[in-house]
Amino acid sequence: MDAVRIAVDAMGGDHAPGVVIEGVIDYLRETHRTANVRIILVGKEKEIQKELKKYRNVPAERLEIVNALEEISMKEHFLSYWRKREQTSIKKAIDLVQNGQAAAMVSAGNTGAVMALAKSVLGTMKNIDRPALAIMLPTLKGNSLLVDVGANTESKPHNLVEFALMGKIYLENIFEVRNPRIGLMNIGEEEVKGNELTKTTHNLLKGLDINFIGNVEGRDVYIGEADLIVTDGFTGNVTLKVSEGVVEVMLSMLKREIMSNVFSKIGFFFLKKSLKRIKKKLDYSEYGGALLLGVNGIVIIGHGSSSPKAIKNAVHLSYKFVSERVLDKISSEIGRMKDTLKELKNA
Repeated sequence: MDAVRIAVDAMGGDHAPGVVIEGVIDYLRETHRTANVRIILVGKEKEIQKELKKYRNVPAERLEIVNALEEISMKEHFLSYWRKREQTSIKKAIDLVQNGQAAAMVSAGNTGAVMALAKSVLGTMKNIDRPALAIMLPTLKGNSLLVDVGANTESKPHNLVEFALMGKIYLENIFEVRNPRIGLMNIGEEEVKGNELTKTTHNLLKGLDINFIGNVEGRDVYIGEADLIVTDGFTGNVTLKVSEGVVEVMLSMLKREIMSNVFSKIGFFFLKKSLKRIKKKLDYSEYGGALLLGVNGIVIIGHGSSSPKAIKNAVHLSYKFVSERVLDKISSEIGRMKDTLKELKNA
């Protein structure tokens, strides 16, 4: 069996290339007997080689380097990176997917750049207008998939329906969630609430042969009432960023309270294991990154401040998507529903 080749943007993220390479090395070491994977590190070759020298027993037979002369900074403007795109690590990594030299790509770099270049190079799936970012969130009842978390600041009702269908196929095939409960993010549970986008989308979803449970509010996201929550990218991104901020503040406040007096420290001793489990469940790095659903290729986008663990898990996630043939399954299912999607688009 041929090795699965995964392109990793070595220059992507706040602490690249060091953190990225550390995560890749951790992944290769942990899977040296289980996963038939080769990693293609894409970026400035001299910097990559310098980082690799820090590690002993590097599995060189499972590593390749593709030199890229340019990198895209985390806050770089569209016009700036578009002019130099051909020589950037993000573009070269996506090119590897497009020409079949890699089965997937992973980047913790500039999210807007990854999405724009992925869409322009790979194109969207047939019958899909717009791609969407999908990410797993921890809940009281397990996990929920939130779609879209930033690929589209403005969406039409039929776009949200596409997000729902792609998310449904994703959950059924990757996480084996049968007939997932699908909710629509809104300001209230009642059908009459919301703006024109949510009202129209609600009616469209209600008419499909899916397990649509109706509107869900922001407070319901982490309760776990829905397996899949659909929203526009603006609302989804705000929800995600607020959640990340709340988790950081809560953990900081908890640490401060624990260290405030000797009795709290004693209590912490008995609760230590439980608190570690909670922290792990809330840690974004455990989930690797977000999948860009709807493009003709597997593209995983990580957090800009990704840790080595996050990079490692993002690579693992990409391998899982390849091995489970998630792209083919989504494409096939969307193709089966092409007439329905066409009707919705014209509604």
